[in-house]
Formats: sequence, structure tokens, C-alpha cells
Amino acid sequence: MTERSQIATSFLPVPGSAPVEWRIEPGLTPYDHALEFMESRAEAIRNGAAAELVWLVEHPPIYTAGTSAQEEDLVDRDRFPVFKTGRGGEYTYHGPGQRVAYVMLDLKRRREDVRAFVAALEAWIIGALAAFNVKGERREDRVGVWVVRPDRPPLPDGSPAEDKIAAIGIRLRRWVSFHGIAINVEPDLGHFTGIVPCGVTDHGVTSLVDLGLPVTMTDLDVALKASFEDIFGPTALAAESGRKSA
Repeated sequence: MTERSQIATSFLPVPGSAPVEWRIEPGLTPYDHALEFMESRAEAIRNGAAAELVWLVEHPPIYTAGTSAQEEDLVDRDRFPVFKTGRGGEYTYHGPGQRVAYVMLDLKRRREDVRAFVAALEAWIIGALAAFNVKGERREDRVGVWVVRPDRPPLPDGSPAEDKIAAIGIRLRRWVSFHGIAINVEPDLGHFTGIVPCGVTDHGVTSLVDLGLPVTMTDLDVALKASFEDIFGPTALAAESGRKSA
């Protein structure tokens, strides 16, 4: 099987497609609202009643369980609300200071290839991080984006320490994607200790600010938009909030 690093990551739409709506939600978005909105929007996209959408949000502190989540990886089940969700992956944390980007795209207009889509999402994140001179890297045995930490002691096997800076968890329904990515800007990293993040015990979690970079959420949003357009094509600012309608 071809490694994800060798997969072409262009996911441009067919000619004549409308730009992807780009929506930045103010404040903290309740997770149950986000699930309801994504379900509705994905259905509307499939039926031709709505444009594709990237929806940028922050959530109150929560844990979410993907379809591969192991019960023992929920270390502190009483710390924050836990939501079971249909996205791929295991347990993850969402909270203030973390940019969550929900990606609702019609892959029938792009490429009907799930592995390539995951590789494209990784490439999107890696491109955005490069704007801050952060070298994000993918790992074939772990979905998400990682940074090597030469400032920390190596692992017992001698390999360099590395931390996860971005998570990916998607779902497809009739070839419309929803859920998406989460990038740590300045969350409370201590909140990740209530779970085994993504089932990985050998590596830690980091953020842009933890790496010593004074990056704001707005800074990251600008970088995300530029990197997204390189891979997925043009965007257009949405006229209304995701809280109001699908």
C-alpha cells in the first residue's frame, strides 16, 4: 500500500464549482450544536441545497470518543463532558485555545479516496504550520501531525522525542465529509491528561505557544485559509453564522 507521504494531495474541485464557504464562529460553540449543524449541512451539501463549508470553531472543554476509542483510555471520566461521536479515531480533547476546523466537502466533486483525503488534511495542516516555521510531520502509523522535540530527552529506544500538535478525525456520508481537524494554539495542555490522546502513550502533546511562538488564533486562521486554498481550491467568506442555519 502506498504510504500517505507518497499520495498526491491535490483535492481541487471539478471546474465550475462554487468556492468553499469559510466561516469563523465567535465565542465557544457547544459540541452538541456542532454535531447537529454538521449533520444538517452535510445532508444539504449532498442534496445540492448548500455549498461546501469549512467551519472554524472553539469548544468549551470536552472529551470526544471516536469509533476506535478504548474505554480504558478515558483516564478521568469526571473531569469534562464526554461525547461519543461517529468520527474516526479515538479519544481527543477540545477546548479554548484550540482551533477546530470542521470540513464539509463533497468528495464526489473532488476525489473519492479516503486515504488521499486524510493525507490532504495532513498536508493542509503542515502547510499552515510552515507559515510559523514549524516543521509538522506525518507518521504512517499515527494519523495527525507531529513535531520533533530536540529540546527533550530522546525516547528509550533512542529515537527523538516528538509531540502531537494537530489531530484529525473525519466521517464520510454519501461522500460528503464532516468532522475534521484540531490544531493546538494555546489550550491548557494539562487537560489532555484526562485521556490517552488518540490512544498514543509514547508521545506527548504540544501547542504553538508551548513551542515558544506567540501565535494568535487569528494568525493561525490566516495561515489555514492560505494553505487550504493551495490544496482544495478557492474559498469565500460566509455571510452568516453556523449558529443560525445550516
